Amino acid sequence: QVQLAESGGGLVQAGASLRLSCAASGRTFSSYAMGWFRQAPGKDREFAATIDRSGIATYYADSVKGRFTISRDNAKNLVYLQMNSLKPEDTAVYYCAARLSPVGSGLPILLTRYDYWGQGTQVTVSS
Repeated sequence: QVQLAESGGGLVQAGASLRLSCAASGRTFSSYAMGWFRQAPGKDREFAATIDRSGIATYYADSVKGRFTISRDNAKNLVYLQMNSLKPEDTAVYYCAARLSPVGSGLPILLTRYDYWGQGTQVTVSS
């Protein structure tokens, strides 16, 4: 069982930066691939970024590529999403998710592939 708690959201102006954090409980954090998803009002939850269990491999949605960076610290059970050059269309609730991933498994980008979810943190970008 893994429990996830996001933090770091807020209200910022377009062009600003924010760093989201996700704290994970449990002793096997390094066995999980981690992902960030987001859900804007009236829209489906969508993939933003994912990172493998080692922190070496990452993958991004086209909408955030070049602006967002996902990283993790396995010693501290933390995963981050650094968001730069924020746009109003980045406004959403951001969710952290975990998937138990055997060594050598690919990066999960589908929402349904994830086993555990946090409660989300609101990010609002004003124009």
